[in-house]
Amino acid sequence: MSADSSAATAAPQVSTPSVPGGAQVDLAGVSHSYPLSHDLEHGWLHLLLRRFSPAARARYEAEAAKPDQLAVLNDIDLTVAPGEFVSLVGPSGCGKSTILRLLAGLEQPVEGSVTVDSTQVTGPSPLRALAFQDSTLLPWRTVRDNVALGPEARGRMERDRRRVEAALQIVGLRDFADSYPSTLSGGMAQRASLARALVNRPRLFLLDEPLGKLDALTRLQLQDEILRLWESQRFTAILVTHDVDEALALGDEIILLREGAQVAQRGSGPQLLADPADDFVARFLGLDDAARQLQLTDVAESRIVLDRAGRAVGRLADESSSEAEERA
Repeated sequence: MSADSSAATAAPQVSTPSVPGGAQVDLAGVSHSYPLSHDLEHGWLHLLLRRFSPAARARYEAEAAKPDQLAVLNDIDLTVAPGEFVSLVGPSGCGKSTILRLLAGLEQPVEGSVTVDSTQVTGPSPLRALAFQDSTLLPWRTVRDNVALGPEARGRMERDRRRVEAALQIVGLRDFADSYPSTLSGGMAQRASLARALVNRPRLFLLDEPLGKLDALTRLQLQDEILRLWESQRFTAILVTHDVDEALALGDEIILLREGAQVAQRGSGPQLLADPADDFVARFLGLDDAARQLQLTDVAESRIVLDRAGRAVGRLADESSSEAEERA
């Protein structure tokens, strides 16, 4: 055997980089609608009432004129790269939560395709976790048993028992594993809900206003918790929220939707704040001329974006020293 071949044999094997933990998300030409019911009163008595009462006739005609379908999404295209944390914001009724339900497999689009990792979404999957505004813990099960619901349903409890304990440890509830939901605070219940989703090691984490009912201090604490979990596990995260500050704090990219889920602007928080696409974006973000003039500062080794009032409104991504000097 030659020296070269011996050296090659003895050389340590270099491990290949691990595949990103997050999933690729694609919505292509997606339209979705919900059926509308018509509260039409029938029968001879109501017919007689409409004949002699203009008010009853007007109510009947207005109800009959309602469309059969409520269009929520209209030919929307959306792509989220693996490992991104995207915040979806927009006015009520613009289709934010509907997008999450389609991605979770709870509903099927009327038109278009919804794919995760190039696979058509046809139903729920443990690799696509959904966290709701309510913790939805089963009151008769302990925290540990609630977190273990996924592995139990999949017949993997013996194999995943250590994962359950690890998930409890990650969210700081190991000491409360044998407690029941009725004894938990709102923040602790949401932590348990996060652990229940994370125990399945999801590649896509969908968050539908999970912090909406918590007090301000608990919200801030759980925002940091969610961000820490994302940074450690690098799943793809899509957050729906009405809180612009929360969207800016958590999302490394913001997608602002108009009615019908049309994308008004997409970009990082600092980009949207510094250069809103139009008046709709500026009004939704609560910007005036003074707030658009942003200043940058370094806080705890992170580039924090402040408005002129000194309020933190976002973070800039890390830059090379040369780029930082150019900006300075």
